[in-house]
Amino acid sequence: MIYFDSAYLVKCYLTDPDSQRVRKLAARAGAIFSSSVCLAEFACAVHRATREKAITPSQSVEIRRAFSASVREGIISVIPLSERILDSLQDFLATMPIDLFLRSGDAIHLASARQEGFSEIWTNDRHLLRAAPHFGMVGRSV
Repeated sequence: MIYFDSAYLVKCYLTDPDSQRVRKLAARAGAIFSSSVCLAEFACAVHRATREKAITPSQSVEIRRAFSASVREGIISVIPLSERILDSLQDFLATMPIDLFLRSGDAIHLASARQEGFSEIWTNDRHLLRAAPHFGMVGRSV
């Protein structure tokens, strides 16, 4: 069982320098979890890749279809965003250092992973990695 932020989920479907290592990690994990915010973030990442011509529109359709199938089939388990997660996020933010940069999507990922009992989160986002200990977690990267 492993928790991926949206960036790592995208690496499972799009090709970039870390994609192969992330895919190997996903294959060994058995079960992949992520916050439901990944649904929007994944769609935006695929749209961006299409806009920047890194993939074709037809590849975009296939990638979105494959991701949706992975979610539907339970290969990727999506943690619903709840009031409880948002409340815990606010509690964690109240104790974080004022100079720690954290985006709302990353905070949702951290609070979701923590809520579900994960002790580590996998990402390549440097801000999320720095914030993970403040949520009682270890930030990991390939």
